[in-house]
Amino acid sequence: MNTQIILKSNRKSTERMQQIIHGLSEEELSKAIGNNWSISVTLAHLAFWDQRVIHVIETAKKNNVLNAPLFDDQLNDILAPILEAIPPAEAARMAVNIAGTLDKLLEECAPELINQMMVVNNRLVERSHHRNGHLAEIESMIKG
Repeated sequence: MNTQIILKSNRKSTERMQQIIHGLSEEELSKAIGNNWSISVTLAHLAFWDQRVIHVIETAKKNNVLNAPLFDDQLNDILAPILEAIPPAEAARMAVNIAGTLDKLLEECAPELINQMMVVNNRLVERSHHRNGHLAEIESMIKG
Protein backbone atom coordinates (compact mmCIF):
# COMPACT_ATOMS: atom_id res chain seq x y z
CA MET A 1 0.00 0.00 0.00
CA ASN A 2 1.39 3.36 -0.99
CA THR A 3 -0.36 5.82 1.30
CA GLN A 4 0.85 8.87 -0.63
CA ILE A 5 -0.73 7.58 -3.85
CA ILE A 6 -4.01 6.93 -2.03
CA LEU A 7 -4.03 10.38 -0.44
CA LYS A 8 -3.20 12.02 -3.77
CA SER A 9 -6.09 10.11 -5.41
CA ASN A 10 -8.42 11.32 -2.65
CA ARG A 11 -7.35 14.93 -3.25
CA LYS A 12 -7.80 14.53 -7.03
CA SER A 13 -11.33 13.16 -6.53
CA THR A 14 -12.21 16.20 -4.40
CA GLU A 15 -10.84 18.53 -7.08
CA ARG A 16 -12.78 16.58 -9.71
CA MET A 17 -15.96 17.00 -7.66
CA GLN A 18 -15.38 20.76 -7.47
CA GLN A 19 -14.84 20.97 -11.24
CA ILE A 20 -17.93 18.92 -12.06
CA ILE A 21 -20.35 20.84 -9.85
CA HIS A 22 -18.90 24.32 -10.37
CA GLY A 23 -21.53 26.40 -12.09
CA LEU A 24 -24.32 23.80 -12.02
CA SER A 25 -27.71 25.37 -11.46
CA GLU A 26 -30.23 24.24 -8.83
CA GLU A 27 -32.19 22.68 -11.70
CA GLU A 28 -29.16 20.71 -12.91
CA LEU A 29 -28.31 19.61 -9.35
CA SER A 30 -31.89 18.35 -9.03
CA LYS A 31 -31.71 16.10 -12.11
CA ALA A 32 -31.93 12.36 -11.53
CA ILE A 33 -29.04 10.08 -12.40
CA GLY A 34 -28.94 6.31 -12.92
CA ASN A 35 -29.79 5.17 -9.40
CA ASN A 36 -32.96 7.33 -9.15
CA TRP A 37 -31.10 9.81 -6.97
CA SER A 38 -30.59 13.38 -8.04
CA ILE A 39 -27.11 14.82 -8.38
CA SER A 40 -27.63 16.69 -5.11
CA VAL A 41 -28.72 13.52 -3.26
CA THR A 42 -25.66 11.73 -4.62
CA LEU A 43 -23.42 14.56 -3.40
CA ALA A 44 -25.13 14.57 0.02
CA HIS A 45 -24.57 10.79 0.13
CA LEU A 46 -20.85 11.32 -0.48
CA ALA A 47 -20.79 14.02 2.20
CA PHE A 48 -22.43 11.65 4.69
CA TRP A 49 -19.94 8.83 4.10
CA ASP A 50 -16.94 11.18 4.18
CA GLN A 51 -18.29 12.70 7.40
CA ARG A 52 -18.51 9.19 8.83
CA VAL A 53 -14.78 8.69 8.22
CA ILE A 54 -14.04 12.07 9.82
CA HIS A 55 -15.97 10.87 12.89
CA VAL A 56 -14.06 7.54 12.92
CA ILE A 57 -10.70 9.34 12.76
CA GLU A 58 -11.55 11.97 15.37
CA THR A 59 -12.92 9.32 17.74
CA ALA A 60 -9.85 7.12 17.25
CA LYS A 61 -7.54 10.03 18.01
CA LYS A 62 -9.54 10.98 21.11
CA ASN A 63 -9.88 7.45 22.51
CA ASN A 64 -6.64 5.94 21.17
CA VAL A 65 -8.60 3.05 19.67
CA LEU A 66 -10.12 2.53 16.23
CA ASN A 67 -13.84 1.77 16.22
CA ALA A 68 -15.33 1.61 12.73
CA PRO A 69 -18.38 -0.66 12.70
CA LEU A 70 -19.64 -1.84 9.34
CA PHE A 71 -22.93 -0.44 8.17
CA ASP A 72 -25.54 -2.16 6.08
CA ASP A 73 -26.09 -0.85 2.54
CA GLN A 74 -29.74 -0.35 3.51
CA LEU A 75 -28.55 2.79 5.26
CA ASN A 76 -28.35 4.48 1.84
CA ASP A 77 -32.04 3.81 1.22
CA ILE A 78 -32.96 4.83 4.75
CA LEU A 79 -31.12 8.14 4.36
CA ALA A 80 -32.43 8.98 0.87
CA PRO A 81 -35.55 10.91 2.01
CA ILE A 82 -33.44 12.91 4.46
CA LEU A 83 -30.81 13.68 1.82
CA GLU A 84 -33.54 14.76 -0.62
CA ALA A 85 -34.60 17.46 1.86
CA ILE A 86 -31.21 19.18 1.61
CA PRO A 87 -31.27 22.07 -0.89
CA PRO A 88 -29.23 21.06 -3.97
CA ALA A 89 -26.65 23.86 -3.73
CA GLU A 90 -26.13 23.09 -0.03
CA ALA A 91 -25.60 19.39 -0.80
CA ALA A 92 -22.97 20.32 -3.39
CA ARG A 93 -21.24 22.70 -0.97
CA MET A 94 -21.27 20.10 1.80
CA ALA A 95 -19.86 17.36 -0.46
CA VAL A 96 -16.87 19.44 -1.53
CA ASN A 97 -16.18 20.94 1.91
CA ILE A 98 -16.44 17.65 3.79
CA ALA A 99 -14.33 15.84 1.20
CA GLY A 100 -11.66 18.52 1.51
CA THR A 101 -11.74 18.34 5.31
CA LEU A 102 -11.41 14.56 5.21
CA ASP A 103 -8.55 14.70 2.68
CA LYS A 104 -6.63 17.04 5.00
CA LEU A 105 -7.40 14.93 8.06
CA LEU A 106 -6.24 11.74 6.34
CA GLU A 107 -3.07 13.47 5.18
CA GLU A 108 -2.33 14.44 8.80
CA CYS A 109 -3.07 10.99 10.26
CA ALA A 110 -0.35 8.94 11.87
CA PRO A 111 0.73 6.04 9.66
CA GLU A 112 -0.32 3.59 12.40
CA LEU A 113 -3.90 4.85 12.29
CA ILE A 114 -3.95 4.74 8.48
CA ASN A 115 -2.73 1.13 8.61
CA GLN A 116 -5.37 0.16 11.19
CA MET A 117 -8.09 1.75 9.06
CA MET A 118 -6.86 -0.07 5.94
CA VAL A 119 -7.07 -3.38 7.80
CA VAL A 120 -10.59 -2.71 9.06
CA ASN A 121 -11.93 -1.33 5.77
CA ASN A 122 -9.76 0.15 3.02
CA ARG A 123 -12.67 2.41 1.96
CA LEU A 124 -12.09 4.40 5.14
CA VAL A 125 -8.83 5.62 3.58
CA GLU A 126 -9.34 5.12 -0.15
CA ARG A 127 -12.18 7.63 -0.48
CA SER A 128 -11.50 8.34 -4.16
CA HIS A 129 -13.00 4.98 -5.23
CA HIS A 130 -16.38 5.85 -3.73
CA ARG A 131 -16.31 9.45 -4.90
CA ASN A 132 -15.15 8.69 -8.44
CA GLY A 133 -17.82 6.04 -8.98
CA HIS A 134 -20.57 8.54 -8.21
CA LEU A 135 -18.81 11.38 -10.02
CA ALA A 136 -18.72 9.26 -13.18
CA GLU A 137 -22.51 8.83 -12.91
CA ILE A 138 -22.93 12.58 -12.52
CA GLU A 139 -20.65 13.37 -15.45
CA SER A 140 -22.49 10.87 -17.62
CA MET A 141 -25.83 12.53 -16.88
CA ILE A 142 -24.46 16.05 -17.45
CA LYS A 143 -22.89 15.13 -20.77
CA GLY A 144 -26.10 13.34 -21.74
